[in-house]
Formats: sequence, C-alpha cells, structure tokens
Amino acid sequence: MSKYIPVIGLEVHCELKSNSKNFSSASNGEGEVNTNLSVVDIGYPGILPVVNKEAVRKSLMVALALNCEIPEKLSFDRKNYYYPDLPKGYQITQFGNPIGINGYVMIDVDGVEKKISIHDTHLEEDTANMEHLSNYSLIDYNRAGRPLLETVTEPCINSSKEAILYLEALRNIFLYLDVSDARADMGQIRVDVNVSLKRPEDKELGTRVEMKNINSFTTVKEAIEAEIKRQTEILESDGVIEQETRRYDEVNKCTKFLRGKVDAIDYKYYREPNLPEIKLTDNFVDSIKKNMPILEYERKKRYINEYGISNIDAGTLTKDKKLSDYFEDIIINDVNPKETANVIVGFLLGYLNKNNMHIENVEILPKDFGEIIKMMTDGKISNKQVKDIFTKSLNEKKNPLVIAKEMGSQISDKEEIRKIVIEVFKDNPKVVEDYKNGKNVTGFIMGLLMKKTSGKINPGVTNMVLREELEKL
Repeated sequence: MSKYIPVIGLEVHCELKSNSKNFSSASNGEGEVNTNLSVVDIGYPGILPVVNKEAVRKSLMVALALNCEIPEKLSFDRKNYYYPDLPKGYQITQFGNPIGINGYVMIDVDGVEKKISIHDTHLEEDTANMEHLSNYSLIDYNRAGRPLLETVTEPCINSSKEAILYLEALRNIFLYLDVSDARADMGQIRVDVNVSLKRPEDKELGTRVEMKNINSFTTVKEAIEAEIKRQTEILESDGVIEQETRRYDEVNKCTKFLRGKVDAIDYKYYREPNLPEIKLTDNFVDSIKKNMPILEYERKKRYINEYGISNIDAGTLTKDKKLSDYFEDIIINDVNPKETANVIVGFLLGYLNKNNMHIENVEILPKDFGEIIKMMTDGKISNKQVKDIFTKSLNEKKNPLVIAKEMGSQISDKEEIRKIVIEVFKDNPKVVEDYKNGKNVTGFIMGLLMKKTSGKINPGVTNMVLREELEKL
C-alpha cells in the first residue's frame, strides 16, 4: 500500500445542444470547415454578443442536477486569451458569478457512497479547433463560440476508479437531461485532470500537475495512474514535484512535460461590458425544476428500495437512460419490476451485446414485452420459454405474443407432469439405477424433462413431483 494519498480534481468541458452558438446566431453544428461562423465568432470590430437563452436553460438544468446554489442574476466576464483559436483575443465566460456553485454528485464506489464536491459549473464559449501539422497549423472556426459548460470539482477524488465513476455519473446527467450528446469521440466532452500526492498526516495538498484536454475516459484513467506512479517515484527518491502542465503519451503510457506553470495564468478577468446582468426569475427557475426528469442516481435508489432489484442490476439498468426508459415503459403496465429486470439483464442485454445491437434497435413494444413477463409470473410459460419467445421475436422481427401463442402455454398440471416424469424414468433406466446407487442425478433428470417438453414444463411443480417420484424408487 502506497504511503501517499492521490488528490485529484477534474474540470469537465461539455458542449451543449442548441440551434445556435452561445453568443451569436451562427449554426451550432457540423459542416464544411469554416462555414458555421459569424462576425461575432471571428471577432470583427464593433461586434455585439447576445446570450443564448436555450444554453442558459440547459446550464441551469445541469446546475440543479448537481445540487448547486443558483445565483439571482446571471453575468458574464471576459477572459483575455491571446491565442489563435479565439480570434477576438478573449473568451466570454463566467468567473465571478458562475451559474452554479457548491454542488455535489453522489457516486457508488464498491457499494459505498461517496460525495464528490462541485466547486462550480459555468457557461462559456468554446474555442476553434486547431490541427497542428509538421510546420504549420490549420484552424476550423466552426467550433468557436459553441455553448460550453465547464464543471469543476473540488480536489476530493482519491483514485482513478473514483474519477471514472464521477465522469460516468456526470455524463449520464448530461444524457438524462438531454442537454448534450456528450460524445468524447467527437470532442463534445473533454477533461482537464489535476493530480497531486500527499501523506496521510499532511494538512496541505501536494504540488498540483495538470493534464489538459483528454477526450477519452479510458485515457483519463491511464493518465491519472501514470502520473501517480511518476510523482510517487519522484517523492520516494526525495525529489520535488514541479507545478507544470503535462500531456499523456498513449503509446508509451506515460505523461510528458509540456510547459512550466509557476503561478496560475493571469487572464485579467473583467465583466463583459456588452452583456448586461440577466435576472433569473423564480418562475423561470421553477419551470426548469418542474420539467427535470428523474436522474440516474434517484432511479437506481428507487429500483433497489422499492422494487427489490439488486444493486448491480439496478446500476446496469440505469447506466443507459434509454434502457432505463424502456424498463420504465414496461413496468408502468402493472408488470413485476424484479422479474422484468431479471429478463432484461439476464437475457436481453446479452442478446444485444452478442448481436452488436443497442436497446434502440429492439422493436418489441414495451406493452408486449410486459405481457410476456406477466405470462411467466402467472406460471403460464417458463423462464426458458420467455427467452425462446424473445429470441425468436428479435431474430424474426415478429410479435412476441403471436410467438407465445404458437409455442403454447407452460405445462403446470401436477398429474400431467407426473406422467412425463415416469416416462423419462422408463426411457432412461441407467439414470434411475445411478440414483439408486447414490449418485446425484436430479439436475440431469430435470434437463431430460425440459428437453422432452421443449422447456414448457413448470420448473417449480416439476421439482416437487420429481422429488416425490424419486422417493418411491
């Protein structure tokens, strides 16, 4: 066990969905290089920005979901930023009055809840996209000005595992609220990672090292672990950690020096003179609260506490909002939630993974799915029949209720099952002899019974009858 405690803080930048950019009327979408831009985005003299109301609304949804304190007035600042990816020489952001402060996110770490404290979440504009080639760089200004929400944690994360659990929880907040597609592969969500080490007895944090613009959660995990290893080796050899910005080298699995950082860069923030303060009325904020969906964390708790679903299965169901919505649409018709969860997690997800499919590809209506579950709960069909029905329905794109009718109902009559058991005994005398000689062949006999009836036999009744008939031997 290491004698150093990692202390990690994360800054997550997420592009928000909206028709236009954050402070201009230019399209907020993909397109040919340098086509989605306006005079505001490229910094023409005399430009006047206008706040995107939809971006504000979506930012407030996230702030509320993060349990943040919301300001009475919305204001913006200039962050002076002399770099080619923002041609006007500054970025419009929020510095002194973020859209949300002092929030938190709960994560589940191996069954133990941990609170990840949020310093703030603030709305700003994205920068242009730069591509650095051998001796020149190319700039695409389509991204410049897109609505960007930056969420900053306190330095309260202590492992790469906690970091990923937090990132997954935050991304699911974005997805559940439908404020962003949050696709890392398209640069819609990017992470800055800050790592330091301290001894358990230290009151002060260690020297912080930053790694910027990581656009994959897997890479975040690797970068954190590589940086923890690097800093540990330096400290254990009595070296000194320098405050600097590094990058993660995915090929060599290590972090590499980019630039030194003695103090925080002085961006000379000041209030954006072209954007007046905007009062956030109670009615506006309340209307957002009223339309907030139930999020992943709350759904998971309800599945566990109200429906008796296991922690693992509840986590699986809620990790994907569309899967959770499908589950909710099934059980709303008075269908047993636990049985439904067992079939979705135990069968449906396996089928989807095997066939490279997603829940959106499932054409079985939730109501029909629920009717099949009800038939199983009522003992009309067996668990095996349920899997057979859904497999055939998915393979052939056929209504599962039609397939269930064709297959016939489950055999549950005690005396009918007894006849089948006796027939199996007669057809398999060696198995009967093995039982008499003390061998445990009960499971094998059950398999023979299932095979003989094509899985239509009621397992509970069959077990009882089988025990009775075995005792007679």
